[in-house]
Amino acid sequence: MKKDAHAGKDLPDEKMIERIREGEDAFTERLMNKYKDLVRKKAGSLYILGADKEDLIQEGMIGLFKAIRDFDCERDASFATFADLCVSRQMYSAIESAKRKKNLPLNHYVSLDAEIGGTEQSSPDGLDGEPFINSLVAEGQRTPEEHVIEQEAFLRLSSLIETELTALEREVLHLNLTGMPTAQIAKMLGREEKSADNALQRAKGKLKKRLS
Repeated sequence: MKKDAHAGKDLPDEKMIERIREGEDAFTERLMNKYKDLVRKKAGSLYILGADKEDLIQEGMIGLFKAIRDFDCERDASFATFADLCVSRQMYSAIESAKRKKNLPLNHYVSLDAEIGGTEQSSPDGLDGEPFINSLVAEGQRTPEEHVIEQEAFLRLSSLIETELTALEREVLHLNLTGMPTAQIAKMLGREEKSADNALQRAKGKLKKRLS
């Protein structure tokens, strides 16, 4: 007989995982509902050419379910951290898959909150260190010239990421743009945190140098 999940509404995530392992499936729904805003936030912070936000949300929920299924209370630090990692990994895999299907470069996605450029003075591309989302204007307010300028700037950045960065630097940068912390990036890629951070700094340095 299943117990009422509401009776344990104040349980920590890890305790709810233990209850799920004991067969109390209601706690699975509780955790899915608790972290669905995390999934939506991550999906909303990604801009992917040719991708649908709802598709990303669906992938993120799959990642969340996998986190609930695979979390090990003795091995993993906290469920919140593990869930964040699994959701990001699932979305990243979906992006990779979409890239292969559409034959698009991986750098055709960028975090809407990420700073692009990073120089004090405006670059000729219009990427002047402002968050990318601030450079976007409502669709109906943009002139044809602005469309062209934005597209040219984005294509140049895409080309630089593809041609100037190593495979590791690209991977680290792409994951960083999803909002994933360096420690989680390192864990996901099987690298030391210092190695991942160095790769990220190299990537940013190369792009800033070429865009300045």
